[in-house]
Amino acid sequence: MVKNLYLSGVTESYVEVVACTLLENGQFEIKLENTPFHPQGGGQPSDTGYIAESEVLHVAFKNGAIVHLCNRAVALGQVYAKVDIQSRQLHSRLHSAGHLIGHIIETYGWQPIKAQHWPNDAKVQFLATEKCELLDSIYLQTLIQMFVDADLPAKLTLNEAGFREIQFGELNAYPCGGTHVQSLSEIGPVDILKMEMKKGKLSVHYALTTGISG
Repeated sequence: MVKNLYLSGVTESYVEVVACTLLENGQFEIKLENTPFHPQGGGQPSDTGYIAESEVLHVAFKNGAIVHLCNRAVALGQVYAKVDIQSRQLHSRLHSAGHLIGHIIETYGWQPIKAQHWPNDAKVQFLATEKCELLDSIYLQTLIQMFVDADLPAKLTLNEAGFREIQFGELNAYPCGGTHVQSLSEIGPVDILKMEMKKGKLSVHYALTTGISG
């Protein structure tokens, strides 16, 4: 049985509630046999939404399992779960934009080392190498828009080690457990807010328009 439905792009499904525990703060920790909710991780915020009538406030990994922090109890057994689709789409757009920025700047000799795809604080960090070249934010934004306009399709595959990888068109594939757009036009306009160098590391801060492209 598929445990992590979100890896296949699922946003709503019947699920099996296997545990529901009251926490000291009054919230409930719910565990599911299979889940459409993406937990926080890999620089991506968690999904929110509903499990039955209970609001999902946060989703996280805990002791190797995915737990859903909710505002009310849910009975054990089969119920319907639904992800907040607008939040999922925004997080997917941000994550895919981060991958695209990583690919472009890597072609200029920089090594991607870290990324976070938060709606109010999205950035990708790179380590300088001997062959790295500088590029300004306006040119980078132009290159990003060229790829977005080309609307390259997303490809999800498993590498030889069994890890999930994401790539767009024929661009380099990267291991990733996050959610992504189906093709690059869904990202929409990307604003490069600033590019800063500190101790040999380049940080590229970016943001998206609020609406969904297309």
